[in-house]
Amino acid sequence: HRALADNLVIFFRDQHITPEQHLAFGRKFGELHIHPAAPHEGDDPALMKIYADKDSPRANGEGWHSDVSCDLEPPMGSILHIRQCPPRGGDTLFASMYAAYESLSERMKTYLAGLTAIHDGESTYRGLYANYGVADRPSYPHAEHPVVRTHPVTGKKALYVNRGFTRHIVGIPRDESEAVLAYLYQHAENPLFQCRFRWTENAIAFWDNRCTQHRAMWDYWPHTRAGTRVTVKGERPV
Repeated sequence: HRALADNLVIFFRDQHITPEQHLAFGRKFGELHIHPAAPHEGDDPALMKIYADKDSPRANGEGWHSDVSCDLEPPMGSILHIRQCPPRGGDTLFASMYAAYESLSERMKTYLAGLTAIHDGESTYRGLYANYGVADRPSYPHAEHPVVRTHPVTGKKALYVNRGFTRHIVGIPRDESEAVLAYLYQHAENPLFQCRFRWTENAIAFWDNRCTQHRAMWDYWPHTRAGTRVTVKGERPV
């Protein structure tokens, strides 16, 4: 717990683990989260399938996002184990939302204080996994969260809006919301706030969704990238 809180994302190389060990490792940090849309590997719905090959229209997690931030209680952390890597490409980028918040001007911090935003999974998830044979659900998660959240372990403030799920800021005109969010997205994606992980077979990345965003690079077609993800339940952002 402390290593994750201190480092935001931690990496492990050469982890030859079974699906059961992957699930058991996740449970050491809390109850496991079930993804509202993605396919799972095997019989346990908590073991999310990560797969892209020459026939895939897209890869998991291409754009900047925090995992399932549209949930009322979004996941605290995600543990990704990649078993098969392309010969090149397929890196994952991570960005610190502590750094994104801390580097805002004091006037912008004052403006954002107390604001909330709507996070919605509908437009993100509907039809997204059709190529896996996964049928759409009648509805997808929808939640309202603070634009700036306080990490429950460190007490530090982090920017909590992302291109993947945030739709608009509550209580201000739509055009103002669009302008503010566009600025915050661009600001949060500053390379100065980032690290980049080059995958090797059987590597694991464990990241804290409460204070990071990430994106997967889809730059390895026609090669295959495959693995599984276990996600740990979190708390309602405050």
